[in-house]
Amino acid sequence: MTRPTSCRMPKWKGSAPRHSRWPASVSPGSVASADSVDHRGICLLHERARAQRRLHTREHGEGRRTTRAPADKIDLCGGTLTGLLLRISFAAAGAPADRITGTVTLTNSDSERIIGTSDAPPAITLSKDGIVLWHSTGPIAAMSTVVDLAPGASLSYRASFRPVACAVEGDGADSFRSDLPHVAAGQYQVSAALDLSRQNADSSMLGTDLVTGPVSEVCLR
Repeated sequence: MTRPTSCRMPKWKGSAPRHSRWPASVSPGSVASADSVDHRGICLLHERARAQRRLHTREHGEGRRTTRAPADKIDLCGGTLTGLLLRISFAAAGAPADRITGTVTLTNSDSERIIGTSDAPPAITLSKDGIVLWHSTGPIAAMSTVVDLAPGASLSYRASFRPVACAVEGDGADSFRSDLPHVAAGQYQVSAALDLSRQNADSSMLGTDLVTGPVSEVCLR
């Protein structure tokens, strides 16, 4: 297959970090497998990758890419689990609504105090049967929340999502267009993710954790 010259693979300045990820506002499930798209879809995937890098640079800067260890190296022998979990609560709402609001609760289920900051509200993803329909994107209000949770303590964030269906093309823009089609009434799933910058008691940085939680059901009438 000959790829159009306008479809260039995204490039990192210098060598790419070995283990990197996009911020929570970019849903991993929103990128389809290359085996499941046509030739035009390959081009769209390349454009999406460029858009994700622009978003990542805008939020974190060229010199502050958020990285973490691979999944099999997060919990090491003799170490302690992070003990952080997000739980989502969205009441039943009308499918024609412009935006649906709810809460996301961050809980420390560990035996140790957890200190840090979150620079953005939790990113929300709306899905159905494993297919991403909408995810948080676009400009967000700057908000730095101090996280200081004793064992068993919780902190709640206000969160929202739009009950609409986005398309691959939308991820190439800075934000989704305003006239996306509404989803039909039915049962859907919502999930949340949060970038948390962890700190020691002396305020030295430990790194950035990606905090997630179980998927929650929401009924759209």
